Amino acid sequence: MRDAIAVLLAGGQGERLWPLTRDRAKPAVPFGALYRIIDITLSNCINSSLRRVFILTQYKALSLNRHVRAGWSPLAGLGE
Repeated sequence: MRDAIAVLLAGGQGERLWPLTRDRAKPAVPFGALYRIIDITLSNCINSSLRRVFILTQYKALSLNRHVRAGWSPLAGLGE
């Protein structure tokens, strides 16, 4: 599994989650107090020993990019 690459599709507009997705992509919607929806998927990747993770974004990706860069890049060896 060390050579496996995870590709996460995180560009959803999230029309069914409106108004939560008015200002952000669906994966960036808060979940609980401290997390965002993307955190569940990234945690699953880490727990499955997947360290090479690509996140494909599109719709209003700025807050998602900031969250992933600030919270996940230095942690758990992502990008090894």
